[in-house]
Parts: sequence; structure tokens; C-alpha cells
Amino acid sequence: MIEAVPGARKIAAMADGNAAPEYHLQALEHAARSRGVELSVFRVSSPGEITPAIDAAKASGAEALNFLASPLFSVPGSQSNRVVLDRVAAVRLPSIFQFPETAEAGAVAGYGARITDLYRQRARITVQVLRGTKPADIPVQQPDKFELVINLKAAKAIGVEIPATLVARADKLIDERT
Repeated sequence: MIEAVPGARKIAAMADGNAAPEYHLQALEHAARSRGVELSVFRVSSPGEITPAIDAAKASGAEALNFLASPLFSVPGSQSNRVVLDRVAAVRLPSIFQFPETAEAGAVAGYGARITDLYRQRARITVQVLRGTKPADIPVQQPDKFELVINLKAAKAIGVEIPATLVARADKLIDERT
């Protein structure tokens, strides 16, 4: 979000309180500080805590939100995802999520592997196991394709102008024509 909202000096990160390791959050805070940005981490453990956390982030002065990787926030098409997208739009905070599909659903940005690709990878592993490969013999695989999707329509609706340099790097843009 630092590049999407270059003037932001205070950003909030939403973390799954059940899954986000403390050392990851500390590394994220350190990286933000090194760029001159104050990062506030809001830990959320259940869907009912998401809206109050977004409101608390806004009240704390956050100028943007980074939703860290968790199904709690960003399973595209889920009811909780719709609640999150509606709330960040209502409080006018640009947000980025782990899945490109989330930007297609209304977030300002999404960066990561497509959820469909992750499920295909999971299916390939399942097939290997069903064919007799021991799970311990299957190598760990990381996604090999990451996409940046920017929703210019969502950004415009909340009064944010995405810098042209970031727009030029996007794999997909969503605007009034799409």
C-alpha cells in the first residue's frame, strides 16, 4: 500500500490473530519504519471482530489498510469478504489483499497468486497422494505466478489516485470500462 498511497505515513495491517506469527508482524513493522511509515497491527480472531477493527484503524488515523494473508479476510465471494469490502469503502480506506480476485470484487488492490491456481496446485498434490505418493515425498511448491490487480474504479470512489508508475506495473486494471 505504500506505493499505492505514497503520501500515507500511517498504515494499518489486519492480521489473523489465530495464525499470524509475531516475528512476521515485527518484520513487517520494521520494513514499514524503514520506509518512514508507522504501522499499526490489528489482530482479528473472528469475523465479528473485523468491522470494529477496521473502524479502530480508521479512528487511529490509518490512511490505508493491508489485509494480511488469511481466509478470515479474503476468500473472494464469501460473505465476510463482502462485509470487509463494504466497510473499507464506507470508511474510505484504500486496501490491499492477498488475492487478485479481491480487487476484482471491489478492493483497491490485490497482489498474489490467484486462488484458482492455488486450488489447482492442491488438486495436483491430492492426485499424487491418491496415486500412492507418500506426502513426505511431495516437494513443497510455491506459486510461480503472482498478479497485481488494481481497481481504479474503487480507488476513484474513495478519492484515491493511484500513481501512474504503479498503474503501469499492474497485470490487470479495473476501471469504468471493465
